[in-house]
Amino acid sequence: MGKGYSAAIASNPYVVGSFACIGGGLFGLDISSMSGVLSNNAYERTFGYPTPNAQGAIVAAMPAGSFVGALAVTKLGDKLGRKYTVILAGWIWVIGSILQCASVNRGMLVVGRIISGLAVGIASAVVPVYQSEITAPAIRGRIVALQQWSITWGILLQYFVEFGCSYIDGVASFRIPWGLQMIPAILLALGMMVFPESPRWLVDHDHPEAALEVLADLHGNGNQDDPLVQLEYAEIREQVAFERTQGAKSYMDLLAPGVVRRVGLGCTLQMWSQLSGMNIMMYYIIYVFQGAGLTGRRGNLIADSVQYVLNVVLTIPAIVYIDKWGRRPMLLIGTLLMGFWLMLVGGLQGRYGDWGDVDGSRVWVITGNQAATKAIIVCSYLFVCSFAITMGPVSWTYPAEIFPMRVRAKAVSVSTATNWVFNFALAWAVPPGLSTIAYKTYFIFGTFNFAAFIHIFFCFPETAGRSLEEIEDVFGEGHAFAAWRVGRDVGRKSLVEMQHKGLKEEAHHETHDDHSVNEKA
Repeated sequence: MGKGYSAAIASNPYVVGSFACIGGGLFGLDISSMSGVLSNNAYERTFGYPTPNAQGAIVAAMPAGSFVGALAVTKLGDKLGRKYTVILAGWIWVIGSILQCASVNRGMLVVGRIISGLAVGIASAVVPVYQSEITAPAIRGRIVALQQWSITWGILLQYFVEFGCSYIDGVASFRIPWGLQMIPAILLALGMMVFPESPRWLVDHDHPEAALEVLADLHGNGNQDDPLVQLEYAEIREQVAFERTQGAKSYMDLLAPGVVRRVGLGCTLQMWSQLSGMNIMMYYIIYVFQGAGLTGRRGNLIADSVQYVLNVVLTIPAIVYIDKWGRRPMLLIGTLLMGFWLMLVGGLQGRYGDWGDVDGSRVWVITGNQAATKAIIVCSYLFVCSFAITMGPVSWTYPAEIFPMRVRAKAVSVSTATNWVFNFALAWAVPPGLSTIAYKTYFIFGTFNFAAFIHIFFCFPETAGRSLEEIEDVFGEGHAFAAWRVGRDVGRKSLVEMQHKGLKEEAHHETHDDHSVNEKA
């Protein structure tokens, strides 16, 4: 532990890459902390029976804070390092959870959710960066995809806690779950103390010896002469040295040639992940099944839990095969399937539903048609399965791996901030939308998915199986609007090629130095 981390932990790529995912799980906890109380009478009494607009504002408070937190990573990730930024996020979440648990009115609840949102925003931006910078190229997609899996686990576990506590009379039914959600954050903040810092961050901050030591523990069982360790170390040193010649680190770097295109891809992918409609199916699934004609709180909660279980289970194949299947095929297939299921849900709702009254609220609901009710529930399940096995994991993996080192923290945070901007807007807009335009809401999100398919087909090149430095060659190919032309072998280098390149550069520098000496003479 004299190194400031445990070498034994660093030597296991799955442990070192997955533990920080607890930060992603915090987002999942928040989703269920709201979706699980929407039909809770004690919650409604305590917070003054929120209208659809007011409930949307309460839910949207968290992504509003997350937007600020994601942008804060542009400074925190570079100044504190990836490791200590994750630790900071954990302690901020604890503060937010305490405020939510103790809240006695909407104002206090909103403040607590904003503070928790800060933590989620910070974690969601820095954790994929940390994971992508400490894992080997062969499993990088799999490790970063664990971020999405941790979100699904957070949703599922918190939902079952909410489900169990729903049988408690009074405010304890929602205060207990809101208090318990600080436990994972405490584990995250304390546990990260024994994990290593990102070797790329160490090189960039003039700690090359420490970086080599971390790389050896990560990829070479402590052997600094291991070929993979030397290849990674050479690539990082070369890339950092090159990037330092490109100017100071600032937001203007995000507009530089070769970078602005990637910023656009990272931001729009996060945008599409929100516009896919997953917000409806996670935050407001109770409203969706209510409109489908599924009545009774117990029946609705059980149906919801099935959806959350499917979300966890269907993310597993994506984690295992994301580096084999590739990013592009997963995104293209996923957007088509999600658009199809949402169009079916909207069509069934429009054909068999009508305006009615549910618990005193005006709701577009299907009554007396069990076949249509079951069909909508099945389509909802299939939609969530389609998201879990495609868009969910890739939306975190892709933005974490496409940016140069000099702008990576800033660019990923801006991409993630885009996610939270749309999350905020949709979290607020969906309840009023369902209460006014009803089933047409699903058609809107279905159309967004088909638009995403077209954009991804033309503009998103494949990045699977390459080191972060080799991805530079992928974007060096061009093809900004013909992404399918970039082959999966573009950019890949062997250790021999890297050594040969290094020798040529040394010879170039020596020749340059000789010329300088002769000129002075």
